[in-house]
Amino acid sequence: MILAKLYRNDTVLILIAIALGLTLGILRPELAVQMKPLSNAFLGVIGHAVPPVMFVLVASAVAAFGEHGQKTRCAGRVMTYFLLMTALSLITGAGVGMLLTPGADALSLPVSTIRPMSDLPTAALTSLAHVIGHTVILPVLLAAFLFGLGLGCTGETGAPLRRGLDSAVGWLLKALRLVLKFAPLAAFGAMAYTVGRYGPASAWPLLKFVGTVYFACALFIVMVLGVAARLAGFGLFRLIAYIKAELCLVAFTGASVAALPGLIEKLERAGCAPRVVRLVLSTGYTFNLAGSNIYVTCAAVFLVQLAGVALDGSQLLVLLSIALLTSLGSTSAAGSAFLTLTATMAGLNLVPLEALGLLIGVERLMKCRSLTNVIGNTLACVVISAWSGVLDRAALREALGTRLQTAFPDTVAGKR
Repeated sequence: MILAKLYRNDTVLILIAIALGLTLGILRPELAVQMKPLSNAFLGVIGHAVPPVMFVLVASAVAAFGEHGQKTRCAGRVMTYFLLMTALSLITGAGVGMLLTPGADALSLPVSTIRPMSDLPTAALTSLAHVIGHTVILPVLLAAFLFGLGLGCTGETGAPLRRGLDSAVGWLLKALRLVLKFAPLAAFGAMAYTVGRYGPASAWPLLKFVGTVYFACALFIVMVLGVAARLAGFGLFRLIAYIKAELCLVAFTGASVAALPGLIEKLERAGCAPRVVRLVLSTGYTFNLAGSNIYVTCAAVFLVQLAGVALDGSQLLVLLSIALLTSLGSTSAAGSAFLTLTATMAGLNLVPLEALGLLIGVERLMKCRSLTNVIGNTLACVVISAWSGVLDRAALREALGTRLQTAFPDTVAGKR
């Protein structure tokens, strides 16, 4: 009976897969590195699922708002919150990187390869064009928003289509849950490959860089997200405990979107309005990726330090400005953060792009990016629901098991 329950528990299955992958990586490293396709195939399917899932979620959420002014007000609140969090996460990554200097003691790049500082407008526009040209998610989100906006204005005429869109949301999420049944195989492949390929003898500067990114993400979660949660009237760590199963899934698969079905269900159960949850989560997987943003600026500072360059104030401002623009092209798909970093460094034009190859080896270790992304978007749903006055505080209190004290205007219990 107990074994049967454990067998049906996805988290337990993933933990078992991780242990098996770790064992194989230690005992048979030459065989373990051949397990990489298991992880790559899973992440590839997840990555291809992102555009259609995002389209139906955004379109259905926008169409559900009814009155046009309500849509624009909610969208304005969402984008204001996202821009603030994006700016703070970029600053956190750069600040921690400059404070801890993970690349200062290992000059891996000859100083002669350093390039002149780019002009800000040209660099920023070049980087933005590069990112937009290599991602489909921005056009998809724009099309979904416009489609939902138009559909919401059709009244009763468009009601059947809106119901069809809501049905499509359910079917796509069911399909995604089916794909997630293979998450243990992906976790096994990723762990086996990582341990078999790199072992315990990773390069010291890269280990320091990994530690710096983890510290920066932890600092952002505690100092920034923690304050936002407190303003909304609850403790952030209670919310993190509430979504621990989804966080485990993300940590062991490396795919943020893997948590989407569970997050939608839990946030709606916790009193967040369904239309807000869909809008915030779907757009947040592109515009509110705090963990990815921290990684981009921290990695940029690390590479510059490896080249022996000390960033001055103007250069740091250029870096942050370019990163702010290139972050618009980020997605939750695997490898997106590295693409954004590539675009940022291409615009910065301070070190050769070949230097980015140093970071490929530790890409699989950057679990903190996805975890921070998920925590940030989960919190955004609650905060924006509270800000919009559509948060059922009784349901949130029951879900988190805590007394709520909020800086936002109180919300009528049960209002959705």
